[in-house]
Amino acid sequence: MKQLKINKNYLLLRNWWETIDLTNFEKSFFNKEIIYFNQQLIRLKEKKIRIGIYGKSGVGKSSVLNSLFKKDIFKTNVINGTTKTIQAEVWPIKDQTLNTVELIDAPGFDFCKIKYPDKVYSFINHSDLILFIVSGDLNRNELSEISSLIKDGKKIIVILNKIDLFNKNELKEIIESIKFKLPKDLHIPIIINHKNNLKNYLTKIINQYGEIFVTLNSLQLADQMFLQIKEQRLKRRKKLAQSTIGRFSTIKASAVALNPFILFDVAGSFALDTALISELSKIYGLNLKGESSRKIFKNISINNLFLGFTHVGVNSSLNLIKKVILLSAPYTSGLSLLTYGPIAIIQAAIAVYSTKILGKLAAKEIYVKSKISFVEPSKMIQNIIFNEPEIFNHINIYLSNRNLNNNIVSFLP
Repeated sequence: MKQLKINKNYLLLRNWWETIDLTNFEKSFFNKEIIYFNQQLIRLKEKKIRIGIYGKSGVGKSSVLNSLFKKDIFKTNVINGTTKTIQAEVWPIKDQTLNTVELIDAPGFDFCKIKYPDKVYSFINHSDLILFIVSGDLNRNELSEISSLIKDGKKIIVILNKIDLFNKNELKEIIESIKFKLPKDLHIPIIINHKNNLKNYLTKIINQYGEIFVTLNSLQLADQMFLQIKEQRLKRRKKLAQSTIGRFSTIKASAVALNPFILFDVAGSFALDTALISELSKIYGLNLKGESSRKIFKNISINNLFLGFTHVGVNSSLNLIKKVILLSAPYTSGLSLLTYGPIAIIQAAIAVYSTKILGKLAAKEIYVKSKISFVEPSKMIQNIIFNEPEIFNHINIYLSNRNLNNNIVSFLP
C-alpha cells in the first residue's frame, strides 16, 4: 500500500508538471528551479530521501554523521570549518520503506570562507528533512537560521551534540532553554546524540514518515516554482494590460468628446468596453467570446455604481448638453460653442477614468475565472490526510506564509 501511494503521488505530480506550458524565455529564466524540481521528482520516483545536516561551525556535524555510519566517512578536525564543501553519502539502514537514505554534510552557516553561502543554504533547504546540530543553547544566529527554515516550511529536528561537556542539571537547563526559544506550536523534536539515541530515532521516523516527507517536499518545490512562474507571468501581463487599457482609454476619450449624438455615443462606449474586456481576456489566457465579454461588462457596471451611472447618466446628460449647444449656436451667433470645448474635455476625462476602473475590475475577474480549472500544488498538499498532525505542523506554517505572500492585487493593472 505504501509503495502504491508514493507511486501515485509521483504520477500525479509528473502529470501536473506536464500540463505546465513554458515559453522558451521561462525555461531559460527558471532553469535553476526547473533543475531542482526535476531532481526532486526523480528522487520521489526512486523513493530516495535526502536528509540535510545543518548548523554553525564547530558543533560536530561531521562527527554526528560518522557516529551514524559507525566509521569515519566525513572529515573531522579540532579546527572549526573542516567541512568546506557539500558531501553526500548513502546511509544503509535496514527495514526501510524507502530505497535510499542520503545524508548531506554541509559547511557551517557561519563559516566565512564558504565561496557560495547561498548555494549551501539552498542545497540544505531542498532536503526532505533537516537535522539542525547544536552543541549547547541556541544563540541568536542559530535561531535566525532555524526561523528561516521554518518560514520555508521545512521539517526540522534539533540534535544536541557534545553532551559530555555538561552535567545532568546543565543538560536539562539547556534543553528547557531550547524548547522555550523554539515555536511552541511546531513541536520540534530535540534529540540527544548519545549512544544509539539518534540512530534509533531516525530509523523509526524514516520508516514511519519517510515517504510522506519526500512527497511533501516534492509538492512544496513544485508549488514554489509554480508561484514564481505565476508571478513572472502576472508582471508581464500587467504591463500588457496597462498598455491595452491606456489605448482603449484614449480611443474612448476621443470618441465621446467629439461625438454629439447620445445613442451613438452610449452604444460606441459599450462596444469599446466589451472589446477592452475581450482583449484583456486574451492577455490572461481566457479568450472570452463577445457574449461573455458583454456579460462581464454588465455585471461590473451593475456592481459598481460609478461605472453604471457614468455609462448611462453622465454620458447621456453631457451629450444632451452638447447637442443643445450645437442647436442653439445659430441663435447665439456661435457664442454657445465656447462651452462645448470644456464639456468635451470633462467628458473625455471621465471616459478615461471610467475605462481604467473597468479595466482593473475586468482584469481581476478574468484572472479569477482563468485559474478556476487549474490545480495548484498547494491544493494537493491540502488534500493529504495527516494521521500525525504534530509531525507535520510545519506544513501549516508553509501554507500560511504561502497564502500571505500570494497577493495577486499588486500584479494586476
